[in-house]
Amino acid sequence: MASIQYREIEGRSGAYLALLGVLGALILGGLGAAWTMEHQGHHITGMSNRIVWGTPHVFAVFLIVAASGALNVASIASVFGRELYQPLARLSGLLALALLAGGLAVLVLDLGRPERLIVAMTHYNFKSIFAWNIFLYTGFFAIVALYLWTMFERRMQGYSKRAGLLAFVWRLVLTTGTGSIFGFLVAREPYNSALLAPLFIIMSFSYGLAIFVLVLMASCRWTGRPLGELVLKRLRNLLGVFVAAVLYFVAVQHLTNLYIARQYEVERFFLLEGGVYTVLFWGGQVVIGGIVPLALLFGTASRRAIAAAAACVILGGLAQLYVLIIGGQAYPQLMFPEKEVASSFFDGVIAHYAPSLPEVALGVGGIALALALTAVALKVLPFLPKSLADGDVEPAAA
Repeated sequence: MASIQYREIEGRSGAYLALLGVLGALILGGLGAAWTMEHQGHHITGMSNRIVWGTPHVFAVFLIVAASGALNVASIASVFGRELYQPLARLSGLLALALLAGGLAVLVLDLGRPERLIVAMTHYNFKSIFAWNIFLYTGFFAIVALYLWTMFERRMQGYSKRAGLLAFVWRLVLTTGTGSIFGFLVAREPYNSALLAPLFIIMSFSYGLAIFVLVLMASCRWTGRPLGELVLKRLRNLLGVFVAAVLYFVAVQHLTNLYIARQYEVERFFLLEGGVYTVLFWGGQVVIGGIVPLALLFGTASRRAIAAAAACVILGGLAQLYVLIIGGQAYPQLMFPEKEVASSFFDGVIAHYAPSLPEVALGVGGIALALALTAVALKVLPFLPKSLADGDVEPAAA
């Protein structure tokens, strides 16, 4: 697509500086929350010895999964040869790196002893999926950076397809590893499932594309760059397919568990008697994250409807991961099958958890970091095309 030209954003307006100011304040709030939890102790959070992965982990996993999916647009362009998506590939790679950086920042600051990260980076237990993830995350940074280099450097453009193929395979492995963190936990009935790996892959497609659509629409509108209906139509249809696929895999997962007798009580907890987790599942994950976006995307399909659908996908995704991560820990571990267990250690009792302000502030700070990195990068390097009007991209859509 030789006619496409790229240009940095000027980044001199008061609105741009105000955006950076707001994002910077949220980042500082997240750092302050991490410092407070580090010095006061995790007793100020909603976490306990039964729920050790709290709200920050929900945000961190969401950003990491979305980072893989944000690269999907670039993969469609280079790996599958769809030239219409080629002008969007640079922004796709940028968002993938920024979202992963934000997610890992939250993850590291939520460890309780972030300075001990060096131990995890120098001592490996290859029977642990966590050890493998260190290689997957760092490898993703390196491969996507290489991929972006082939897009920017004219002499390297001949290698772009091969770099894109490597990035495509690597991100599938990365998302599989993230889902396997939970799928390999056989001691937790809500987690132990081989379906979590493919579910996380399709979740990444949906979450990453939703964020990509919002960033693209906001960037073009705020910088006065044309964004044609043809590009939006393709992205809208693609997002609708991914949202429907997430609902399908979720239905398969729960129907499979209902078929397994020993999983019946787990399903009863999530679908009927789980309190806030049941509400978030049906109201947040299914309705807001699935049914409403599908109605908006395949209904009126105006620009506002597309933006609203993408925002609903993001909210539904956070609800889905909250139910999976925290609800999976809240459900009591089955220590002795077919036996009723009661003790002073709350065996057999659903664990209580309520997010605290520092936890939410840290998670929001990770999102703000990802957006701030994106905003600064758009000013420094030409990631955005000058125009995505129908007349500029229509020849590639043939």
